Amino acid sequence: MEQGYVAEKEIQIMYADTDMMGVIYHGNYAKWLELGRMQLIEDIGYDYVAMERAGYFAPVYDLNVTYKKALKYGDRAFVRTWIEENTGLRTVYGYEIINGSGEVCTEATTTLIVVKKIDGEFKPVVFKKTFPEWFQKYETIKVKK
Repeated sequence: MEQGYVAEKEIQIMYADTDMMGVIYHGNYAKWLELGRMQLIEDIGYDYVAMERAGYFAPVYDLNVTYKKALKYGDRAFVRTWIEENTGLRTVYGYEIINGSGEVCTEATTTLIVVKKIDGEFKPVVFKKTFPEWFQKYETIKVKK
């Protein structure tokens, strides 16, 4: 597998992020994956705010997380994000959260779709047709399998 573009963002781990066992509470990872997506999108020149101003939204359709090694308060952590799949209707983002030693602590994917409010309901739209330049940029940076 040949790697495409990978965005990287440092995560600031706060004491409030920990659970009763002293490790990072699992619910925080979804927030960190969003930080990674936002970094990737910003790095390539796009942003969700502009999408939303145009009346479109990109909700998470699916989330998969595998916890491999605990992170704790005081650790350095980074989220790495890339495009795994880009079908035109849905986009699959891949992630690794690594510690300061470069060890993979978490692996994850999220699948997002683009929706527009039509007749009071959010309905999926084709990303490829609605945002063709953005779609094409994802094609050029995604992981090659």
